[in-house]
Amino acid sequence: MAAGSAEAFRRAGQVLEAMSETLYVIDGGAGKGSAVKVVNQLLAGVHIASAGEAMALGARMGVNPRLLYQSIINSSGSSWMFVNRVPHMLDADYTPLSAVNIFVKDLGIVLAQGRNCRVHLHLAATAHQQFLSAASGGFAFEDDAAVVKIYEKLAGISVACEEKDSQIITPAAFTSHEPSNIKIISKQELLGTLPPQWPEDPVDQIRSSEDSKQARVLVVLDDDPTGTQTVHGITVLTEWTVESIKEEFLKQPSCFFILTNSRALSSDKASVLVRSIASNVKAAATLAERSFTIVLRGDSTLRGHFPEELDAVASVIGETDAWIICPFFPQGGRYTIHDVHYVADEDKLVPAGETEFAKDAVFGYKASNLKQWVEEKTKGRFNSKDIASISIDTLRNGGPETVCKELCRLPKGSVCIVNAASEKDISVFSAGMIQAELKGRRFLCRTAATFVSARIGLKYKAPLTPTNLGVPTCKNGGLIVVGSYVPKTTKQVEALRAQFPNSIHWLELSVPNIASGSIISRESEINHISRAADALLAAGIDTVIMTSRTLVTGKDDSDNLEINSKVSSALVEIVKRIQVYPRYLLAKGGITSSDLATKAMKASKAEVLGQALPGVPIWRLGAESRHPGMPYIVFPGNVGSSSAIAEIVASWSCKSLQIAKNILLEAANGHYAVGAFNVYNLEGISSVISAAKDEGSPAILQIHPTALRHGKGALVAACISAAKTANVPIAVHLDHGTDEQEILDAIDMGFDSIMIDCSHLPFKENLERTKRITIAAHSRNVFVEAELGRLSGTEDGLTVEEYEEKLTDPIQADEFLRETKVDALAVCIGNVHGIYPKDGPKLKFDLLQECIKHGVRKFNVNTEVRSAYVTTLREPKKDLLDIMSCAQDAMKTVIAEKLKVFGSSGKFLNQAHV
Repeated sequence: MAAGSAEAFRRAGQVLEAMSETLYVIDGGAGKGSAVKVVNQLLAGVHIASAGEAMALGARMGVNPRLLYQSIINSSGSSWMFVNRVPHMLDADYTPLSAVNIFVKDLGIVLAQGRNCRVHLHLAATAHQQFLSAASGGFAFEDDAAVVKIYEKLAGISVACEEKDSQIITPAAFTSHEPSNIKIISKQELLGTLPPQWPEDPVDQIRSSEDSKQARVLVVLDDDPTGTQTVHGITVLTEWTVESIKEEFLKQPSCFFILTNSRALSSDKASVLVRSIASNVKAAATLAERSFTIVLRGDSTLRGHFPEELDAVASVIGETDAWIICPFFPQGGRYTIHDVHYVADEDKLVPAGETEFAKDAVFGYKASNLKQWVEEKTKGRFNSKDIASISIDTLRNGGPETVCKELCRLPKGSVCIVNAASEKDISVFSAGMIQAELKGRRFLCRTAATFVSARIGLKYKAPLTPTNLGVPTCKNGGLIVVGSYVPKTTKQVEALRAQFPNSIHWLELSVPNIASGSIISRESEINHISRAADALLAAGIDTVIMTSRTLVTGKDDSDNLEINSKVSSALVEIVKRIQVYPRYLLAKGGITSSDLATKAMKASKAEVLGQALPGVPIWRLGAESRHPGMPYIVFPGNVGSSSAIAEIVASWSCKSLQIAKNILLEAANGHYAVGAFNVYNLEGISSVISAAKDEGSPAILQIHPTALRHGKGALVAACISAAKTANVPIAVHLDHGTDEQEILDAIDMGFDSIMIDCSHLPFKENLERTKRITIAAHSRNVFVEAELGRLSGTEDGLTVEEYEEKLTDPIQADEFLRETKVDALAVCIGNVHGIYPKDGPKLKFDLLQECIKHGVRKFNVNTEVRSAYVTTLREPKKDLLDIMSCAQDAMKTVIAEKLKVFGSSGKFLNQAHV
């Protein structure tokens, strides 16, 4: 290419023709040939860089590089530079025919010309950056095709490929072939075939490495919050700025978590996110001068973005010696034996590929053998025959040193499966891995949660209870949010409902309305549930918000993730709108728990306190969150027995403080009695509360079984709410329960105390039935009153003379109390049920004060209060509100009078009741 004046060509033309096979004369005068050269070098540089990028991508996707080259050179995507330079890459022959440095110079000139001409050369700039990286990486004087080495280093692959490796890869080469001998097997039978465990405890060895800060810091990128299910005393970050990660590194921890929630994203978005986080981890570690190992904590049933997330990390930290695959998780019944991954179902071990989890709409798979699973998920990039594994025999017979030797022998870029059937197995592996790391080996891990606690030497910590954490248990209601759809969750929800049919309130979010309904229907659904939950929690009622159980699916994986996202965002919005501070928050499902923590609770940091049950972590939300310090129970969707949620809810239920017992103990200490007033409606409840407040007195709201059948749960909820918000002690009591099932239901509904009235039975039958029900009530920390001696009246069809013959026998009372262990006993002193006869009862009021002096602490009041209510209804009033107000005043007057008679007035004046 030449340009210049006519005179110049006349003089030099023959020389130029002699030098050139073809001479291109460029019009326009001197300098235009150089302009063409600039354009040519732009294209040449970009083509070489893109050729390297293309070959690296193909290799990463599992395509044989030589076959890829042969295909492309015969396609429209080929170029002269691709045909010329890629063979250098395939042969790893970088003899400098044209060095990397030449294109550093030439593309620099191209960019300078672009600036002069004010043309933005984005592709040239990108290619120039790749050549600069190659030059700074030590390849400056190698052939310009060596630019591919930057992609090889970042992606952890090699484009070089020998001719003999170029067999055609067919789909059959990476299709999972499930061995016929992998079947459901008895857990006990399979575990019984394994050798004895390694005799030494490797945890002390691991702790020694951790305490001396020799071991690398474990940075766990958790694709949902459930990965913290085996650790305690560990920080979880829900943001990942370089500064926040650096701050954690500077604390010199053994480990910390970064919550990515990437399982909720598409594969592409997950890769971008993980790559960004890995870059920040690398930058923060450099600033803090700490070495690290990254663990991609994923689902123990093999769901998640594999291998995409490991590829994303490898593109940042470079090629490692091996990928470690370790989904062992005994807390959830996951075992890896003979390279096969099993999921426990009661006493059976089911190959993972045969479980419900393998049928996941987004992350499904077929293989149970983990070597074949890796081949399946990588689409043949890794051949199962080339994948290594650490066997249980190695762990149990060779110990950590043998593990270290096997890891050190692995070729660079290997994949290694870890077998394990006990927590000691995984501790032995961890100790051996640390030894290998101290010898300079680098690993990238994809594991379940158990590996993390084993790798940092954490020992077992018993499940935590509210008492361990100092959590007040009689406060607002607890909030349970269920988003997970797996069948295990549905069974757990059914068990929870069966155990607490009345004491827990259920709010169901319609998934069809959220996923495909209008904006108006979505908003209406969210608003209704959030307002209802607010009221229930404020009333102290444990509340479940759950998605409807019919699974709604889309036409493909992308649609399914979109539906999941809509449902999760609706749950987040509901919880965001709830203003009441729940006593605790339990989130069921990985995506649900992540979104609620980060988006609804606005937590950027949390501390893992321990576990509520094995495999179910409890976090304490950070100071920056909406509810600082609130216990947050992260319940994985695929963990726990059918009764697991019910067990947690029972242990966290509002039961530790026996308000009824405390009221009566205070009365005993103060030598007075407490009035228990039967209520039937809101006016009655308000009258008792108002009179008790004005008198500064404790009181008990009583509901008779007939009133309970009429008012149902709404009447109970109103009583509980009123008692909770009163500034004097108020208990809610079931009065005269005679039906055993009704009494048990009342316990579930949240009554503070119950009365078992089997006085109509013979003494021995009364004693046995009362004892049986008392055991059930005490197991729920419910106060129990019983009756001995029959209180009768006209509704019982008995005459006055007959009831006087049924006074309580003191000798029987002594035996009854010893055998039944009830907390209080109702005795008959001559009072009756129902309306008194015209000549009145022979009620011995002269004995009332004596009774109080001798220990009677509770008097039931019903007829007089009810009569006051009914009397006002007979008097003409202007409207309904006047009737209600007058009735309330009349009842309040009677109640206040009784409080004075019982001696409880003034006992709680000017005192706030908690």
